[in-house]
Amino acid sequence: MNRTIGSGIFTVPPKVLSGTGSIGASLLLWLAGGVIILCAVLCWLELGLTIPMVTLYENGVRRKVSAPRSGGPKNYLEYIYKKPAFLMTSVFGIMFIILGNLAGNAVAFGIYFMIALGKDPVNSSTNDYEKGPVIGLAITLLTVCCLLHVFSRRGGILVNNIFAITKVGILLVITILGFVHAAKKYLRSSVANITSTMINNATTLNFDKMTSFKSTGDFGSYVESFLFAIYPFTGFEQPFFVLSEVARPKTIFPKAAIASMLTTIVLYMLVNVSYFCVVPKESYTETSQSTIDMAGAFFHDIFDSTYGPRAGMRAMAALIAFSISGNILVLTFTAARVKQEIAKEGILPKSLFFATGYTTPWARFRNRSRNKPIADAEAVFDLDAHLEKTPIAAFALHWFSSIFLIVVTSMLRPATAYSFLVTLYSYVNVAVVGSLLGGGLLYLKIDSWLYKGRGRNWYSKVQWTPYLDPVPVIVYSSTMTFLVFAAFAKPGGTSPFSEKVTGYAWFLVPAIGISSLLWGVVWWFGFELAQWKGRRTFQVLRTPYLEDRDHDGNYVQRAELIEHEILY
Repeated sequence: MNRTIGSGIFTVPPKVLSGTGSIGASLLLWLAGGVIILCAVLCWLELGLTIPMVTLYENGVRRKVSAPRSGGPKNYLEYIYKKPAFLMTSVFGIMFIILGNLAGNAVAFGIYFMIALGKDPVNSSTNDYEKGPVIGLAITLLTVCCLLHVFSRRGGILVNNIFAITKVGILLVITILGFVHAAKKYLRSSVANITSTMINNATTLNFDKMTSFKSTGDFGSYVESFLFAIYPFTGFEQPFFVLSEVARPKTIFPKAAIASMLTTIVLYMLVNVSYFCVVPKESYTETSQSTIDMAGAFFHDIFDSTYGPRAGMRAMAALIAFSISGNILVLTFTAARVKQEIAKEGILPKSLFFATGYTTPWARFRNRSRNKPIADAEAVFDLDAHLEKTPIAAFALHWFSSIFLIVVTSMLRPATAYSFLVTLYSYVNVAVVGSLLGGGLLYLKIDSWLYKGRGRNWYSKVQWTPYLDPVPVIVYSSTMTFLVFAAFAKPGGTSPFSEKVTGYAWFLVPAIGISSLLWGVVWWFGFELAQWKGRRTFQVLRTPYLEDRDHDGNYVQRAELIEHEILY
């Protein structure tokens, strides 16, 4: 939940509301986004608890078992799209290395940090929208998060858990304050063009049954709004990125994942209703500006007449910056491990350097203070004898790709850069990857129905089947595929997603997103060409270490030895 509750629930509601022009339609999009991501969770559980299949020899008998491991969608896509070798590894790997980060959220952190200091990087052109400080803060946060996980793996996990608990508390506070306001227990306040009467009667006006479902949005605006509504629910995939480090993934994890997503859906719906109990919809539906601050307006409307100019907004901005930092902290932990798994496949230069886990400085310090010996090579799979390790080189790769995206978008206004990077993340990592995964899982099921043992025979291998199967995979795959192509629909001229408002062409994000698939194809051709010219074949040898903690046949891959061979 720490990854799921980030900037989205605080910054995205204005986008969804202004895109639809309707309170009712925006709430329906939020609910639809939650339901679709819940279907995604069910599909990922089916894949994650089954793939990969590892061959074991017990008492001389050979059998295959499912052994969940880190890597998430990389493992699932490689299993579904087996041939040609290394193609899907390259397609997903290159795309994820470049775009699998939260550079957009880092920019949002800088924006809200500056708002908390009393600046206005969203609407005021002073000091070029505070672009320099915002970028500096974004880079600083990314650097601190990487260094924390490099220094201590357990320390990073502890901080993650603290952030998660705190952020749930923030959402509950917002919900309570909004409902208290709706009960006519309010402080009078005013904003430019929005009177105190409109604020204090926001609940009645926003939820008027005669007007709440009247929409001004066009098709292109609805598609963009839907992508934004889905974005705050992303984060469910993070445990799948590090499934080797999840305790009892086949027994506890499915219940925890589903419960967390259901809790998030309820919280998000309550928070959105709470926003609309306080903030007049005209704040966003009757302006052509592209804004990202609903939570700040919420606190401003409630408190600022009592505690001084922008005091409520600044306080909320500080809380949002805190939330975003926790969001980035957890993705840094998980995304670096996916990039480590990609490097294990040997498609990167110096792959083993990026694939190797290195002992953390904190572990070395503790070991030295206790005068304990470091495990030797013969104890390579005695995990209890090893010091704490972390993929330091993969963290450096993750840091570099994040900074790269910030630099590339630095010519845009900070709020515009945030919107662009968030839309790109949603399109690529949610829609494009979701279309490949959902479509691939649907193919496995259809193949199993038609050909049974003569085909891929998925149903004889699957370890966990979702409720109402195959409804979740049909909903997931069809929705993601629809979004991949529908994103090319042009928004209307008055849309908040039009070029004159956003500052960039509407087709730029889907064009880059679709082209990201070709980056890996080009990389794969180069990889194959190098083998052909050198008259050699590259091969990856894996020696997995499996653990059956409860001795019930539920294996987890805790570690593996990777060897790269070149055959001439």
